[in-house]
Amino acid sequence: MTARQPPEWARHAATWTAFPSHPELWEDDLGAAQEEVAAMVRAIAKGERVELLVANAAARAAAEALLAGSDVRFHDYGFGDIWLRDTGPLFLASSAGAAAAGFRFNGWGGKYDLPGDDGVAAFVTAAAGVPLARHGWVLEGGAIDVDGTGLAVTTEQCLLNPNRNPKMDRAEIESHLRRDLGLDRVLWLGEGLLNDHTDGHVDNLARFVAPRVLALPVAAADDPNRDVFEDAHDRARDFGLQVVGIPSPGRVLREGEIIPASHMNFYIANAVVIVPLYGAASDEDAVKAIGALFPGRDCIGLRADHILTGGGSFHCITQQQPA
Repeated sequence: MTARQPPEWARHAATWTAFPSHPELWEDDLGAAQEEVAAMVRAIAKGERVELLVANAAARAAAEALLAGSDVRFHDYGFGDIWLRDTGPLFLASSAGAAAAGFRFNGWGGKYDLPGDDGVAAFVTAAAGVPLARHGWVLEGGAIDVDGTGLAVTTEQCLLNPNRNPKMDRAEIESHLRRDLGLDRVLWLGEGLLNDHTDGHVDNLARFVAPRVLALPVAAADDPNRDVFEDAHDRARDFGLQVVGIPSPGRVLREGEIIPASHMNFYIANAVVIVPLYGAASDEDAVKAIGALFPGRDCIGLRADHILTGGGSFHCITQQQPA
């Protein structure tokens, strides 16, 4: 069996995540972001162990107070920021056992170079006792989503962006995905969400919910991403996939600026699916729509407004370790 990343809905041994720790990054949102992350961790920990990175003593104390009694193991490590989907390893499974792949991390195209982030993958795999294969090209975990059969979805905006791998074209990237992750088919979508500093990570746009079944947002009346969503629907159907629509929160503003709020950044844990909410009219319908796709799990919505000020949501800050 080729080593490849199992789908997120496959059984987990644990979930890895990180706790907001740096006041200079989060400013007035630090305490509220810590509470939102803690609510997510408590929900996940009802069905699996959570491995939580904390960057300093103050953050550890806050996390221990908020997570008392939960199945959480704390790890002291001086990471830069909490986006473990991108800085952490991609855990793989094969007939030879557990493995992990680590890629070069360049701060989302050189935007955010934070001390410690480039060492997260090695720290996590060492703590997990899983061998790490290092690869020299740039790939963030949020740039791809997989269905477990060798099929991946990504965006041209991110993986073909010259700020990642300027000497690699589409064919070379597909070859590297096949070699390093066992992915032999790729659905290329176009753009990601407006104002997404990750240059269009696909986990804010499109998520596999079963083999060859892709969930995509349905535009709200005022949606700034309407054209992006319609193009993604067309490409997915042309590829031969079954498409399931999920309500979009539409135009969400913070200090007058459109932010990349998306219910698609949900996380599939062993016992629960956690959907980010933003106080939008779509919140309740999005939880119902996503919950219908995972009948064996509880589906809950949790507010993620303050996590989003850092640039992402629940999927961006988690990394599943397969059982």
